[in-house]
Amino acid sequence: MHLDAHQHFWRYDPIQYPWIPADSVLAQDWLPGNLAYVQTPFKLDGSIAVQARQLLAESDWLLGLADADDRVKGVVGWVDLQSERVDEDLARLSRHPKFVGVRHVVQDEPDDRFLLRPEFLRGVSRLKEFGLTYDILVYPKQLPAAMEFVTHFPEQPFVLDHIAKPHIRDGILSPWDAQIRQLAAFPNVLCKLSGMVTEADHLHWKRDDFRRFLDIVVDAFGTQRIMWGSDWPVCLLAGRYEEVYRLIDDFTAGWSPVDRQFLFGGNCASFYLS
Repeated sequence: MHLDAHQHFWRYDPIQYPWIPADSVLAQDWLPGNLAYVQTPFKLDGSIAVQARQLLAESDWLLGLADADDRVKGVVGWVDLQSERVDEDLARLSRHPKFVGVRHVVQDEPDDRFLLRPEFLRGVSRLKEFGLTYDILVYPKQLPAAMEFVTHFPEQPFVLDHIAKPHIRDGILSPWDAQIRQLAAFPNVLCKLSGMVTEADHLHWKRDDFRRFLDIVVDAFGTQRIMWGSDWPVCLLAGRYEEVYRLIDDFTAGWSPVDRQFLFGGNCASFYLS
């Protein structure tokens, strides 16, 4: 399948989505029909919808969208992994065939070592029993904790979102580059080539701004542990869907057809849908 490994949906409400600037392009409804329209030129078969609210109801709402639209191939939802009822919540949600994983917005946690809290570790330890993946969403400053975090779960499938949001706008590679290589040393960790344009200069980014970062990620993870994601509609803050797709399409133009298939759907399907 030809897949977008990372996108979001919402019915805009300033109370429900306080992180969305009220005067931005994001402050409106973005739903499966909108996504299908921009994906059609690229013959994409579908996508993975990722949570945008930290509510259990978000997982149920996304699954409802997935039930109504076959192009939504899987849902990475939210569950309170620190809750005493985490097993009950995971058991219920995992009965839905399109509930494929869980994410927590760790990047917004004031504690840079949030991932290592005992209650959070306990919750993550329950995911494998229910056949669920975990998306790691962190800033570079949280990568040391992320590396320690994954050592606790050698058999849990993890994927790093947005290449950990390095300082692309300023062209700063270190210490992100070394830490990415350390994280990639864990064979159960994959990485999404996603969410990059919003870490660059929104109005003036150029394709060359991303090359050094992409070279490091691809060299560290290899072609069988990376997947492309648009981060639509968040990407619209800095670029159209077409631009985000073409950025990676052009970067990989010299790759073999097999490696491009891994990147643009094969690895995503193996990770989330198999």
